[in-house]
Amino acid sequence: MRLTIDHRTTYRFTAPQGRVVQLLRMTPRNTHDQTVAAWDINIDCDARLREHRDGFGNITTMLYAEGPLSGIEISVSGEVVTSSSSGVLHGTFEPLPAALFLRSTPATHAEPALAAFAQAATEGRAPIAALHALNAAVHERFTLVDGRPEAGLTVTAAFARETATARDLAQMFVAAARAAGFPARYVTGYCDALPNGRPTPHGWADAWVEGLGWVGFDPTLGRSPEAHHVRVAVALDAAGCSPVAGSRLGEGREWLDVEVQVSGQD
Repeated sequence: MRLTIDHRTTYRFTAPQGRVVQLLRMTPRNTHDQTVAAWDINIDCDARLREHRDGFGNITTMLYAEGPLSGIEISVSGEVVTSSSSGVLHGTFEPLPAALFLRSTPATHAEPALAAFAQAATEGRAPIAALHALNAAVHERFTLVDGRPEAGLTVTAAFARETATARDLAQMFVAAARAAGFPARYVTGYCDALPNGRPTPHGWADAWVEGLGWVGFDPTLGRSPEAHHVRVAVALDAAGCSPVAGSRLGEGREWLDVEVQVSGQD
C-alpha cells in the first residue's frame, strides 16, 4: 500500500518570541515492512534543521529559529510504501535490548487494578495469544474519543475512566503488557484506517515475544498494525516519542493547531 501523509503543526504566540527550539520526531525509517518513497520537512520561516538519531534509534530533527516570531508552522509531507506482516516487525534498527522496555515511567506505572486486568486477560495463554487477548480486552473496555489527549494523564487515571483516546489506549496496553512480564513500548506514526479519521498522529504499541521479536498491537483498532500503518518513533511512553517537543524564549501564551491527513492507495 502507498500511504500519502500531510502533517501540519502550527504555533501562534500572543507575544513575539526571541527564539524557538524544537525536537522533531517526524521522519519514518526504512524497514523490511515500509519504504520511505519521499519525505520533506518544511518550516515557514528561516530555520536551521539538523538530523540525528536518538538513543531509541529514532530519526530526530532539531529545529532552531531566531525571532522575533509571532508563530511558526512545521509542515511534513511524504509517501511511504508498506506491506503486511501480521504485526511482526522485520528489519528495524534496534540499538537497545528488549528487556529495557520492562521499565515503567511515571505515566505508565501499572497500579494494582490495571495489573489485575492484565493478569485476567493473559493468564494461562501462550505469549502471542496472551498479548492478542490483552489487546482485545483494552479495545473492548473503553469507548474511543476523538480530540487531543490530556497532557500528563497517567495510565492509572485513564484506566479509571470509561472513555479513552488512542494515546491512552496504547499507553494502557504498554503498562498492562509490562505488568504481565512482556517488554513493551509506545509507537507513534500514522494510519489511514482509523474510525471517523483523526486530525492527529496515531499511537499504538509493540510487545516483545521470545522467538518472534517485536510485534505491534493497536488497541484502538483491536488488532495488530498492518499495511495501513506507518511507523515513525518508539519510546518508553508517549511523551518520549512525541512528534514535536521543545522550548521558546519569550513572554505570552501559545496556541497550537495540529492537522494530519493520511490517504492510502493499494
